[in-house]
Amino acid sequence: MSEAEYSRSEMMIVASARQLAGERVCFVGIGPPNIACNLAKRTVAPDLELVYEAGVYGAAPQRLPLSIGDPTLVTGAVSVTNMFELFAYYLQRGLVDVAFLGASQIDRFGNVNTTVIGEYASPKVRLPGSGGACDIAINAHKLFVIMPQSTRSFVKEVDFVTSPGHLTGKRPDDWPGKGPAIVVTGFGVYKFAPDGEMYLASLHPGVTVDDVRANCAWEIAIADDVAQTPRPSDEELRLIREDLDPEGIYTSR
Repeated sequence: MSEAEYSRSEMMIVASARQLAGERVCFVGIGPPNIACNLAKRTVAPDLELVYEAGVYGAAPQRLPLSIGDPTLVTGAVSVTNMFELFAYYLQRGLVDVAFLGASQIDRFGNVNTTVIGEYASPKVRLPGSGGACDIAINAHKLFVIMPQSTRSFVKEVDFVTSPGHLTGKRPDDWPGKGPAIVVTGFGVYKFAPDGEMYLASLHPGVTVDDVRANCAWEIAIADDVAQTPRPSDEELRLIREDLDPEGIYTSR
């Protein structure tokens, strides 16, 4: 299969879904994180329990949810509760293995911005904000991020720290989670060194290290043995196109 037969967004979602192999409880964001997690549940992680911040545990949405409050998230759920109980009794209790979030900006230490572009008091763009993402980033055992990559999104320093990653290289000892572990973009898969700094671990088909560097606002570290991301399978693409995002809202480009 050639790169022309799938979009960059489809490659990003497939690569993200594969990261969830062996995971059990996943806190899910809407949009690409939702598609990636539901793809994982249909492929590499059939026992994955999906948690949505509206108060739904163990969901199996029948269609692409329009928002975090979409009633389709209740479909087949093991439990439906309120947001307070979900955050207090599941997330803050340490029962969430991994959280999968999107981002508008990320820096080399995995700090995420979904609040504003520019100065907070007079921003160029006001973004959706945190919702529960700050609590999720601090309390989930580890954090995965899926996002498009450019010099505007992979920035040297985020304009606002909505969801803390490794801050300036070390997370506070009293934070339960270990912080960002994986970032997946349309160019590759990134991991984090012991000092908390992001590095390129895997290149997607057709992408070069020069492409990665040209779409990153800092001098990103490159693994000595950069892997090649396997191409999407026919079944993975079928599930995305027919079941998870049939209108191509998030995956057509």
